[in-house]
Amino acid sequence: MDAIGVAVIGFGWMGRVHTQAYLRLRQHYPDLPRPELVAVADDVPGRASEAATRYGFQIATTDWRDLLEDPRIGAVSITAPNFLHREIGAAFAATGRHIWIEKPVGLDAGDARAIVGNGHVAVGFNYRHAPAVQRARAILRDGGIGAVTHARFAFLSDYASAPDGALTWRFLRAYGGNGVLGDLGAHAVDLIRHLLGEIDTVTAADTAIFIPRRPAPGGATTGHERGTGPLGTVENEDWFAALLRVGDTRVTVEASRVAVGRQNHYGFDIHGTAGMLSWDFRRMGELVVDGRPVFVGPGDGEFGAFQPGPANAMSYDDLKVIEAALFLRSIVEGVPHGATLPDAIRAAEVLGDIAHRATAEP
Repeated sequence: MDAIGVAVIGFGWMGRVHTQAYLRLRQHYPDLPRPELVAVADDVPGRASEAATRYGFQIATTDWRDLLEDPRIGAVSITAPNFLHREIGAAFAATGRHIWIEKPVGLDAGDARAIVGNGHVAVGFNYRHAPAVQRARAILRDGGIGAVTHARFAFLSDYASAPDGALTWRFLRAYGGNGVLGDLGAHAVDLIRHLLGEIDTVTAADTAIFIPRRPAPGGATTGHERGTGPLGTVENEDWFAALLRVGDTRVTVEASRVAVGRQNHYGFDIHGTAGMLSWDFRRMGELVVDGRPVFVGPGDGEFGAFQPGPANAMSYDDLKVIEAALFLRSIVEGVPHGATLPDAIRAAEVLGDIAHRATAEP
């Protein structure tokens, strides 16, 4: 397999990130097939054609359905808003295409389960691919900190902390589903499962909306622009916290999209009977082991595909290149690599349990 034709559905920020990952793939993974940018689809007028001009897609369309029968397309990136994941994903899965879809994969676990086909489905849980996280996983598998007793996972950000931030689809249940639960909480749950194992029980939870009303957007949005229209109601949570059990291990998890002063403050502290591990995404190449910072290098995860020696910095976009590589490797080898659809389904089930527990609490 020398090349595989790809299409990108939805060209906001994440569509661009997927596209750039495809273009960089041969630089870091020359043994994999070359992704050929066949088509891009986005219903915002002019966005798809601009993407085609900038990145070299052969076809640009405002309707993703135009691409369902295109024989040149073997793989599809689905980076559209959450409420479109089920329809688009199920349609392309039914054609046998391989799919790389962004989390949380629809509005709930039912949406994720609907994406059934004969192709491979990769899911955008990128933080698990950080080399420091992979090193932490190896240490845990080897019993390097003894039996894990308790852990804390936190995903705190302030991207929605401005009260005049536009009331986009992310804040509406019919289009975004959960709020920060689905956005950042999905990543946190995936990291917990990836590092510690399956989550058995949600024992307590709470959620809150701290900015209940926001102005409507003035037009198409690509990120977190200010709103200029009338005020509308925020329908999903700005913050959540929960207490989980993974076997005998107690785990706290918290996420916020309105944590003023915290930007991409994502990470964990894991405590065992013989040591501890700590990681902060903002210092992505550094794993703290028993209070001592250790820099990752070749031999830790996929670090060697990007940098020749320890302490050379990697980026968020590099994690998406790793995802793209694992996606194509899964297609070539016929076995899954990286996060897959069952991971998305289980994450959605846990998030649903957290939401239900929070609702049920007095």
